[in-house]
Amino acid sequence: MIGESVFSRYLSSLKDERVEASKIYSGPKKVFKGNKDKVLEDIHDALYAAKIVSYAQGYTLLSEAAKEYKWNLNYGGIALIWRGGCIIRSVFLNKIKDAYDNNKDINNLLLDPFFKSKIDSSKNGWRRTCTMAIEYGIPIPAMTSSLCYFDGYRNSSLPANLLQAQRDYFGAHTYERIDKPRGESYHTDWL
Repeated sequence: MIGESVFSRYLSSLKDERVEASKIYSGPKKVFKGNKDKVLEDIHDALYAAKIVSYAQGYTLLSEAAKEYKWNLNYGGIALIWRGGCIIRSVFLNKIKDAYDNNKDINNLLLDPFFKSKIDSSKNGWRRTCTMAIEYGIPIPAMTSSLCYFDGYRNSSLPANLLQAQRDYFGAHTYERIDKPRGESYHTDWL
């Protein structure tokens, strides 16, 4: 989601090209006829869930950097610093501090009970919002990316096996098999 946000800013800067492209490409011609109040509620839920994921990803990056550079970070304290002296002044940051107070070794904020309950109550509206945006041709790349991250994170098995097979086919990079122990690598002569 963080990377997708950067890409969106780049695409936004290409105004002249986007104007040119808008003259040769059209999108869906749908007219909304649904319940506006329900859609607004879904958008609220989608924004809230995507916000949780953005912090989860950000804290994962901080954690990985701390491991790499041997930093001793106070993750709850970081949330409070952001709350007090930064553009990010959300009350929501207290919940991040609470998560780290409850479990200083938590691997991901999505594993915290508070954030799990919020994701559970928001995920259906999140999905409806992303689906509707796609159907209407409205780009919401950060929000859809956050949903994809969540869906990937919540699944014990991902379609990465296909990617590994493709990499092995093109460059003999090897792959793991789901019917064998993790860490065992295989290569196939695909010809």
